[in-house]
Amino acid sequence: MRSVTKPGKYSDLHGLMLRVQPSGSKQWIWRGTVAGRRRDLGLGGYPYVTLAEARARAFEYRKTARAGNDPTRLYSEGIPTFTAAAEAVIALHAGKWKPGGKSEGQWRSSLTTYATPVIGTKGVDEITTADVMACLAPIWTTKAETAKRVRQRISAIMKWAIAEGHRTDNPAGDAVVAALPRQNGGKNHHRALPHRGVGDALVKVRESGYSPMVRLAFEFLVLTAARSAEVRGAVWSEISLEEATWTIPAGRMKAAREHRVPLSDPAVEVLSQARRHSDGSNWVFPAESGGEIPSWVLTKLPVRLKLDGTLHGMRSSFRDWCGEKGVARELAEACLAHRIGSAAEQAYARSDLLRRRRVIMKDWAWYVTATGT
Repeated sequence: MRSVTKPGKYSDLHGLMLRVQPSGSKQWIWRGTVAGRRRDLGLGGYPYVTLAEARARAFEYRKTARAGNDPTRLYSEGIPTFTAAAEAVIALHAGKWKPGGKSEGQWRSSLTTYATPVIGTKGVDEITTADVMACLAPIWTTKAETAKRVRQRISAIMKWAIAEGHRTDNPAGDAVVAALPRQNGGKNHHRALPHRGVGDALVKVRESGYSPMVRLAFEFLVLTAARSAEVRGAVWSEISLEEATWTIPAGRMKAAREHRVPLSDPAVEVLSQARRHSDGSNWVFPAESGGEIPSWVLTKLPVRLKLDGTLHGMRSSFRDWCGEKGVARELAEACLAHRIGSAAEQAYARSDLLRRRRVIMKDWAWYVTATGT
Protein backbone atom coordinates (compact mmCIF):
# COMPACT_ATOMS: atom_id res chain seq x y z
CA MET A 1 0.00 0.00 0.00
CA ARG A 2 2.94 2.30 0.61
CA SER A 3 3.79 2.26 -3.10
CA VAL A 4 0.31 3.48 -4.13
CA THR A 5 0.61 7.28 -4.39
CA LYS A 6 -1.47 8.38 -7.39
CA PRO A 7 -4.80 9.95 -6.27
CA GLY A 8 -7.84 7.78 -7.00
CA LYS A 9 -9.72 4.69 -5.82
CA TYR A 10 -8.21 1.19 -5.97
CA SER A 11 -10.41 -1.91 -5.64
CA ASP A 12 -9.55 -5.03 -3.63
CA LEU A 13 -11.53 -7.99 -2.26
CA HIS A 14 -15.08 -8.10 -0.83
CA GLY A 15 -15.92 -4.52 -1.88
CA LEU A 16 -12.80 -3.07 -0.26
CA MET A 17 -11.28 0.03 -1.86
CA LEU A 18 -8.33 2.24 -1.03
CA ARG A 19 -9.02 5.93 -1.60
CA VAL A 20 -5.88 8.04 -2.14
CA GLN A 21 -6.37 11.78 -1.74
CA PRO A 22 -4.34 14.41 -3.64
CA SER A 23 -2.77 15.25 -0.26
CA GLY A 24 -1.38 11.70 -0.08
CA SER A 25 -3.65 10.51 2.76
CA LYS A 26 -5.15 7.03 2.28
CA GLN A 27 -8.46 5.66 3.57
CA TRP A 28 -10.07 2.26 3.37
CA ILE A 29 -13.65 2.23 2.02
CA TRP A 30 -16.15 -0.61 1.84
CA ARG A 31 -18.58 -0.32 -1.06
CA GLY A 32 -21.63 -2.57 -1.07
CA THR A 33 -25.41 -2.74 -1.22
CA VAL A 34 -27.36 -2.39 2.03
CA ALA A 35 -31.16 -2.70 1.95
CA GLY A 36 -31.19 -2.07 -1.80
CA ARG A 37 -28.96 1.03 -1.63
CA ARG A 38 -25.30 1.35 -2.51
CA ARG A 39 -23.26 2.49 0.48
CA ASP A 40 -19.67 3.65 0.92
CA LEU A 41 -18.54 3.07 4.51
CA GLY A 42 -15.21 4.17 5.96
CA LEU A 43 -13.02 1.49 7.53
CA GLY A 44 -10.19 3.71 8.75
CA GLY A 45 -7.05 5.23 7.37
CA TYR A 46 -3.82 3.56 6.22
CA PRO A 47 -1.40 2.77 7.88
CA TYR A 48 -3.46 2.90 11.10
CA VAL A 49 -5.63 0.14 9.64
CA THR A 50 -3.56 -2.50 7.83
CA LEU A 51 -4.52 -4.25 4.60
CA ALA A 52 -5.24 -7.48 6.48
CA GLU A 53 -7.48 -5.67 8.98
CA ALA A 54 -9.32 -3.83 6.21
CA ARG A 55 -9.90 -7.06 4.26
CA ALA A 56 -11.26 -8.79 7.37
CA ARG A 57 -13.63 -5.93 8.08
CA ALA A 58 -14.73 -5.73 4.41
CA PHE A 59 -15.51 -9.47 4.42
CA GLU A 60 -17.52 -9.01 7.62
CA TYR A 61 -19.42 -6.07 6.13
CA ARG A 62 -20.20 -7.95 2.91
CA LYS A 63 -21.37 -11.04 4.78
CA THR A 64 -23.61 -8.93 7.03
CA ALA A 65 -25.09 -6.97 4.13
CA ARG A 66 -25.87 -10.16 2.18
CA ALA A 67 -27.78 -11.43 5.22
CA GLY A 68 -29.98 -8.34 4.97
CA ASN A 69 -28.46 -6.53 7.93
CA ASP A 70 -26.75 -3.14 8.29
CA PRO A 71 -22.93 -3.49 8.54
CA THR A 72 -22.66 -0.29 10.61
CA ARG A 73 -24.55 -2.01 13.43
CA LEU A 74 -22.22 -4.95 13.88
CA TYR A 75 -21.08 -4.17 17.38
CA SER A 76 -22.62 -4.18 20.84
CA GLU A 77 -25.74 -6.01 19.65
CA GLY A 78 -26.39 -3.66 16.78
CA ILE A 79 -24.95 -0.56 18.45
CA PRO A 80 -21.73 0.69 16.83
CA THR A 81 -18.62 1.22 18.87
CA PHE A 82 -17.24 4.73 19.28
CA THR A 83 -14.57 3.92 16.69
CA ALA A 84 -17.15 2.71 14.15
CA ALA A 85 -19.34 5.74 14.83
CA ALA A 86 -16.36 8.05 14.37
CA GLU A 87 -15.71 6.53 10.94
CA ALA A 88 -19.36 7.07 9.99
CA VAL A 89 -19.22 10.72 11.06
CA ILE A 90 -15.91 11.32 9.25
CA ALA A 91 -17.37 9.81 6.06
CA LEU A 92 -20.43 12.02 6.47
CA HIS A 93 -18.32 15.17 6.76
CA ALA A 94 -15.69 14.26 4.15
CA GLY A 95 -17.78 15.58 1.27
CA LYS A 96 -17.73 19.15 2.55
CA TRP A 97 -14.07 19.25 3.57
CA LYS A 98 -11.63 20.89 1.18
CA PRO A 99 -9.85 18.39 -1.10
CA GLY A 100 -6.32 17.90 0.15
CA GLY A 101 -7.11 19.71 3.39
CA LYS A 102 -6.07 18.64 6.88
CA SER A 103 -9.51 18.22 8.47
CA GLU A 104 -9.80 14.45 8.07
CA GLY A 105 -6.26 13.83 9.30
CA GLN A 106 -6.76 16.13 12.29
CA TRP A 107 -9.99 14.36 13.25
CA ARG A 108 -8.37 10.94 13.08
CA SER A 109 -5.18 11.99 14.85
CA SER A 110 -6.89 13.73 17.77
CA LEU A 111 -9.49 10.99 18.32
CA THR A 112 -6.93 8.19 17.96
CA THR A 113 -4.61 9.85 20.46
CA TYR A 114 -7.02 11.05 23.13
CA ALA A 115 -10.41 9.31 22.74
CA THR A 116 -9.98 5.86 21.21
CA PRO A 117 -7.71 4.45 23.96
CA VAL A 118 -10.43 5.26 26.52
CA ILE A 119 -13.76 4.74 24.71
CA GLY A 120 -12.90 3.26 21.30
CA THR A 121 -14.31 -0.19 21.96
CA LYS A 122 -17.36 0.97 23.89
CA GLY A 123 -20.78 1.05 22.24
CA VAL A 124 -21.95 4.62 21.70
CA ASP A 125 -24.91 3.92 24.00
CA GLU A 126 -22.55 3.03 26.89
CA ILE A 127 -20.39 6.17 26.89
CA THR A 128 -20.92 8.39 29.93
CA THR A 129 -19.93 11.89 30.93
CA ALA A 130 -17.28 10.33 33.17
CA ASP A 131 -15.83 8.55 30.13
CA VAL A 132 -15.58 11.81 28.21
CA MET A 133 -13.97 13.49 31.21
CA ALA A 134 -11.40 10.67 31.32
CA CYS A 135 -10.48 11.54 27.72
CA LEU A 136 -10.23 15.28 28.33
CA ALA A 137 -8.94 15.72 31.89
CA PRO A 138 -5.26 14.87 31.13
CA ILE A 139 -5.04 17.62 28.49
CA TRP A 140 -7.75 20.07 29.55
CA THR A 141 -5.36 22.68 31.00
CA THR A 142 -2.06 21.66 29.39
CA LYS A 143 -3.35 21.45 25.80
CA ALA A 144 -6.44 23.60 26.02
CA GLU A 145 -7.06 24.12 22.29
CA THR A 146 -6.55 20.43 21.50
CA ALA A 147 -8.88 19.43 24.34
CA LYS A 148 -11.52 21.82 23.05
CA ARG A 149 -11.40 20.29 19.58
CA VAL A 150 -11.46 16.72 20.93
CA ARG A 151 -14.58 17.53 22.95
CA GLN A 152 -16.24 19.10 19.90
CA ARG A 153 -15.49 16.00 17.82
CA ILE A 154 -16.70 13.58 20.49
CA SER A 155 -19.82 15.74 20.80
CA ALA A 156 -20.44 15.56 17.04
CA ILE A 157 -20.18 11.77 17.17
CA MET A 158 -22.59 11.62 20.11
CA LYS A 159 -25.06 13.85 18.26
CA TRP A 160 -24.85 11.43 15.33
CA ALA A 161 -25.59 8.59 17.75
CA ILE A 162 -28.66 10.47 19.01
CA ALA A 163 -29.86 11.05 15.45
CA GLU A 164 -29.38 7.34 14.69
CA GLY A 165 -31.47 6.39 17.72
CA HIS A 166 -28.61 4.83 19.70
CA ARG A 167 -28.90 7.18 22.70
CA THR A 168 -30.94 10.19 23.92
CA ASP A 169 -28.31 12.46 25.50
CA ASN A 170 -24.92 13.95 24.69
CA PRO A 171 -22.27 13.05 27.31
CA ALA A 172 -19.83 15.54 25.75
CA GLY A 173 -22.17 18.50 26.28
CA ASP A 174 -21.98 21.52 28.60
CA ALA A 175 -21.94 19.36 31.73
CA VAL A 176 -18.39 18.22 30.93
CA VAL A 177 -17.11 21.78 30.56
CA ALA A 178 -18.79 22.78 33.83
CA ALA A 179 -17.19 19.87 35.67
CA LEU A 180 -13.65 20.44 34.38
CA PRO A 181 -11.41 23.26 35.70
CA ARG A 182 -11.43 26.64 34.02
CA GLN A 183 -8.97 27.02 31.16
CA ASN A 184 -6.85 30.09 31.83
CA GLY A 185 -4.70 32.08 29.45
CA GLY A 186 -5.32 33.75 26.14
CA LYS A 187 -5.14 32.32 22.67
CA ASN A 188 -1.67 31.23 21.55
CA HIS A 189 -0.70 33.03 18.35
CA HIS A 190 1.77 31.77 15.79
CA ARG A 191 5.26 33.11 16.54
CA ALA A 192 6.18 35.65 13.88
CA LEU A 193 9.62 36.54 12.61
CA PRO A 194 10.21 40.32 12.79
CA HIS A 195 9.61 41.64 9.29
CA ARG A 196 13.16 43.01 9.12
CA GLY A 197 14.42 39.41 9.32
CA VAL A 198 12.24 37.96 6.55
CA GLY A 199 14.73 38.83 3.82
CA ASP A 200 17.53 37.00 5.62
CA ALA A 201 15.18 34.04 6.14
CA LEU A 202 14.58 33.85 2.39
CA VAL A 203 18.31 33.79 1.75
CA LYS A 204 18.77 31.03 4.32
CA VAL A 205 16.03 28.94 2.66
CA ARG A 206 17.49 29.46 -0.83
CA GLU A 207 20.88 28.24 0.42
CA SER A 208 19.44 25.26 2.30
CA GLY A 209 19.48 21.62 1.23
CA TYR A 210 15.74 21.50 0.63
CA SER A 211 14.50 20.50 -2.82
CA PRO A 212 13.95 23.29 -5.37
CA MET A 213 10.16 22.99 -5.18
CA VAL A 214 10.05 23.28 -1.40
CA ARG A 215 12.34 26.32 -1.49
CA LEU A 216 10.25 27.94 -4.21
CA ALA A 217 6.97 27.16 -2.42
CA PHE A 218 8.28 28.81 0.77
CA GLU A 219 9.43 31.91 -1.13
CA PHE A 220 6.11 32.15 -2.98
CA LEU A 221 4.27 31.88 0.36
CA VAL A 222 6.28 34.78 1.75
CA LEU A 223 5.91 36.96 -1.34
CA THR A 224 2.13 36.46 -1.55
CA ALA A 225 1.40 36.36 2.23
CA ALA A 226 -0.74 33.30 1.49
CA ARG A 227 -1.54 30.31 3.68
CA SER A 228 0.42 27.09 3.38
CA ALA A 229 -2.57 25.06 2.12
CA GLU A 230 -3.28 27.66 -0.56
CA VAL A 231 0.30 27.52 -1.84
CA ARG A 232 0.69 23.74 -1.62
CA GLY A 233 -2.61 23.18 -3.43
CA ALA A 234 -1.96 25.71 -6.20
CA VAL A 235 -2.43 24.42 -9.76
CA TRP A 236 -1.39 26.07 -12.99
CA SER A 237 -4.98 26.72 -14.10
CA GLU A 238 -5.24 29.23 -11.23
CA ILE A 239 -2.24 31.22 -12.47
CA SER A 240 -2.27 33.93 -15.15
CA LEU A 241 1.31 34.99 -15.80
CA GLU A 242 0.09 37.45 -18.46
CA GLU A 243 -2.08 39.28 -15.92
CA ALA A 244 0.28 38.54 -13.02
CA THR A 245 -2.64 37.24 -10.97
CA TRP A 246 -3.28 34.08 -8.97
CA THR A 247 -6.99 33.33 -8.57
CA ILE A 248 -7.71 30.90 -5.73
CA PRO A 249 -11.20 29.34 -5.99
CA ALA A 250 -13.63 29.62 -3.10
CA GLY A 251 -13.39 25.91 -2.35
CA ARG A 252 -9.73 26.27 -1.37
CA MET A 253 -10.14 29.41 0.75
CA LYS A 254 -10.74 29.53 4.50
CA ALA A 255 -13.39 32.23 4.00
CA ALA A 256 -15.03 30.14 1.23
CA ARG A 257 -14.89 32.92 -1.34
CA GLU A 258 -12.66 33.45 -4.38
CA HIS A 259 -9.48 35.40 -3.72
CA ARG A 260 -7.31 37.10 -6.33
CA VAL A 261 -3.65 37.54 -5.43
CA PRO A 262 -1.65 40.19 -7.34
CA LEU A 263 1.75 38.80 -8.25
CA SER A 264 4.87 40.95 -7.95
CA ASP A 265 7.78 40.53 -10.34
CA PRO A 266 9.72 38.35 -7.84
CA ALA A 267 6.63 36.15 -7.38
CA VAL A 268 6.30 35.74 -11.15
CA GLU A 269 10.00 34.82 -11.31
CA VAL A 270 9.41 32.14 -8.65
CA LEU A 271 6.61 30.74 -10.81
CA SER A 272 8.84 30.76 -13.88
CA GLN A 273 11.44 28.73 -11.99
CA ALA A 274 8.74 26.36 -10.73
CA ARG A 275 7.53 25.83 -14.30
CA ARG A 276 11.03 24.81 -15.34
CA HIS A 277 11.23 22.30 -12.48
CA SER A 278 7.63 21.00 -12.59
CA ASP A 279 8.16 18.50 -15.44
CA GLY A 280 4.61 18.94 -16.73
CA SER A 281 2.84 18.51 -13.37
CA ASN A 282 -0.50 20.21 -12.86
CA TRP A 283 0.67 21.24 -9.38
CA VAL A 284 2.61 24.49 -9.30
CA PHE A 285 4.86 23.12 -6.54
CA PRO A 286 4.70 19.30 -6.80
CA ALA A 287 6.37 17.03 -4.27
CA GLU A 288 9.33 14.95 -5.42
CA SER A 289 7.14 11.84 -5.28
CA GLY A 290 4.32 13.56 -7.19
CA GLY A 291 1.19 15.20 -5.86
CA GLU A 292 1.00 17.97 -3.32
CA ILE A 293 3.84 18.80 -0.94
CA PRO A 294 2.84 17.40 2.50
CA SER A 295 1.89 20.12 4.99
CA TRP A 296 4.50 19.01 7.53
CA VAL A 297 7.36 19.61 5.09
CA LEU A 298 6.76 23.37 4.96
CA THR A 299 5.65 23.56 8.60
CA LYS A 300 8.90 21.98 9.81
CA LEU A 301 11.12 24.06 7.52
CA PRO A 302 11.41 27.16 9.79
CA VAL A 303 12.10 24.89 12.77
CA ARG A 304 14.84 22.91 11.08
CA LEU A 305 16.49 26.05 9.69
CA LYS A 306 16.07 27.89 13.03
CA LEU A 307 14.28 30.86 11.47
CA ASP A 308 12.80 31.95 14.85
CA GLY A 309 9.25 32.07 13.54
CA THR A 310 6.52 29.71 12.37
CA LEU A 311 5.38 29.22 8.79
CA HIS A 312 1.97 30.80 9.44
CA GLY A 313 3.73 33.56 11.35
CA MET A 314 5.08 34.86 8.03
CA ARG A 315 1.61 36.31 7.44
CA SER A 316 1.93 38.17 10.73
CA SER A 317 5.32 39.49 9.64
CA PHE A 318 3.66 40.91 6.54
CA ARG A 319 0.83 42.39 8.62
CA ASP A 320 3.30 44.04 11.02
CA TRP A 321 5.14 45.55 8.04
CA CYS A 322 1.82 46.90 6.72
CA GLY A 323 1.14 48.50 10.10
CA GLU A 324 4.52 50.22 10.24
CA LYS A 325 4.27 51.34 6.63
CA GLY A 326 0.86 52.92 7.25
CA VAL A 327 -1.13 50.65 4.93
CA ALA A 328 -4.86 51.15 5.46
CA ARG A 329 -6.40 48.41 7.59
CA GLU A 330 -8.94 47.33 4.96
CA LEU A 331 -6.15 46.96 2.38
CA ALA A 332 -3.85 44.99 4.67
CA GLU A 333 -6.67 42.64 5.68
CA ALA A 334 -7.75 42.24 2.04
CA CYS A 335 -4.20 41.15 1.17
CA LEU A 336 -4.54 38.42 3.81
CA ALA A 337 -8.04 37.46 2.56
CA HIS A 338 -9.56 38.37 5.93
CA ARG A 339 -13.16 39.45 6.31
CA ILE A 340 -13.55 42.70 8.26
CA GLY A 341 -16.53 44.69 9.51
CA SER A 342 -20.11 43.64 10.06
CA ALA A 343 -22.15 41.48 7.70
CA ALA A 344 -23.74 44.65 6.30
CA GLU A 345 -20.33 46.23 5.64
CA GLN A 346 -19.14 43.05 3.93
CA ALA A 347 -22.24 43.00 1.73
CA TYR A 348 -21.44 46.49 0.41
CA ALA A 349 -17.69 45.86 0.04
CA ARG A 350 -17.96 44.40 -3.46
CA SER A 351 -14.48 45.39 -4.72
CA ASP A 352 -11.47 43.23 -3.83
CA LEU A 353 -9.19 46.29 -4.18
CA LEU A 354 -6.90 44.36 -6.53
CA ARG A 355 -5.26 47.42 -8.12
CA ARG A 356 -4.36 48.97 -4.78
CA ARG A 357 -3.26 45.62 -3.34
CA ARG A 358 -0.93 45.14 -6.31
CA VAL A 359 1.09 48.19 -5.21
CA ILE A 360 1.33 46.85 -1.65
CA MET A 361 2.50 43.40 -2.72
CA LYS A 362 5.05 44.97 -5.08
CA ASP A 363 6.47 47.05 -2.19
CA TRP A 364 6.50 44.03 0.13
CA ALA A 365 8.35 41.91 -2.43
CA TRP A 366 10.93 44.65 -2.96
CA TYR A 367 11.35 44.99 0.83
CA VAL A 368 11.97 41.30 1.58
CA THR A 369 14.19 40.69 -1.46
CA ALA A 370 16.27 43.83 -0.87
CA THR A 371 16.78 43.38 2.89
CA GLY A 372 18.30 39.88 2.65
CA THR A 373 22.07 39.86 3.23
